[in-house]
Amino acid sequence: MNILLDTHIALWALIDSPRLPVKARELILHVSNQVYFSAATVWEIAIKHRLAREDMPISGKEAEQLFGEAGYWELPITAAHAAATEALPPHHNDPFDRILVAQAISEPLRLLTHDSILLRYGDAVDLV
Repeated sequence: MNILLDTHIALWALIDSPRLPVKARELILHVSNQVYFSAATVWEIAIKHRLAREDMPISGKEAEQLFGEAGYWELPITAAHAAATEALPPHHNDPFDRILVAQAISEPLRLLTHDSILLRYGDAVDLV
């Protein structure tokens, strides 16, 4: 399975947080699964870290390095991904979540998230 990590799932995996759900950890570590992170995730981490948010203990640069060390595949944001957000229903107003959903649908990938609202976008989203 090809998996795209939502930002908090990605962060929790990178820092080996106990908040990472067991199901997410199993899917990420399963040898047959290919794990992707979006450029949008690094951007979101960088913004929140710069704002000194307590829930963002690493910088965007650190996240980029840790993703590489973990062997995750980078998913750039393309014009097609950006355009695909236009067709999404307005279930969620967070632009980072919307681009992740659009990427998951477009590629196709399974978006692993801890945000139950994203389930409204259908089969491309897995709640963990």
